[in-house]
Amino acid sequence: MMTTMSKKAHILLVEDDKNLSAVLKDYLEILNYSVSSCSDGKSGLMAFSSGTFDLCILDIMMPEKDGFTLASEIRREDPLVPIIFLTAKSLKEDRIKGFKAGCDDYISKPFSTEELSLRIEAILKRCRARDEKNTTGEKFVIGGFVFDHANMVLSYKNENQNLTRKEADLLRVLALNKNRLVTREAALKMVWGTDDYFIGRSMDVFITKLRKYLKKDSSIAIVNVHGIGFRLEC
Repeated sequence: MMTTMSKKAHILLVEDDKNLSAVLKDYLEILNYSVSSCSDGKSGLMAFSSGTFDLCILDIMMPEKDGFTLASEIRREDPLVPIIFLTAKSLKEDRIKGFKAGCDDYISKPFSTEELSLRIEAILKRCRARDEKNTTGEKFVIGGFVFDHANMVLSYKNENQNLTRKEADLLRVLALNKNRLVTREAALKMVWGTDDYFIGRSMDVFITKLRKYLKKDSSIAIVNVHGIGFRLEC
């Protein structure tokens, strides 16, 4: 089954069985997905933190860091990225624990590669529909940058920086309120739909990434108003 996506979806595969990991990576790449593979939870988290992924496939029983822990840590960085768990167990307790950790689907070993591909496509299709619904088509001028929210691209001169959905949505909130204070609670509710404390800690990571992207123009600053919120100044 070939995927019909116009843009390659980037998948993070974390599986400690090297043979299974190699088979899945080859198969998914044949389906035109871009796949980054890791063999343990620790390296999986490092890969996720340094990249941009559309979906994660995580084994549960792994060295260094198990799949449940990895999923929870991924969720702190990106609450919406879809996660599929791979497990050799079929216990009800493990499934409940998996969904509590934030997985979107659960597949028990052994499984067919076709079944996995169908589940991946179904999840990505739902994500595309959600993103299209939330797309505004707006473009913003921020100092020397042009920010295309719909395509999640931040451009400076001849350089383009691709953003994650959460980075783009958070920057949009700041750009709509340029030179005005945006409270933490307002930003969280507009981007994540909740003002949960732990997601708030995740938002700070995204703010740091946006500052890094915008530092090419010294006239721009995302100012932290301690304990209250942020202001995009330019």
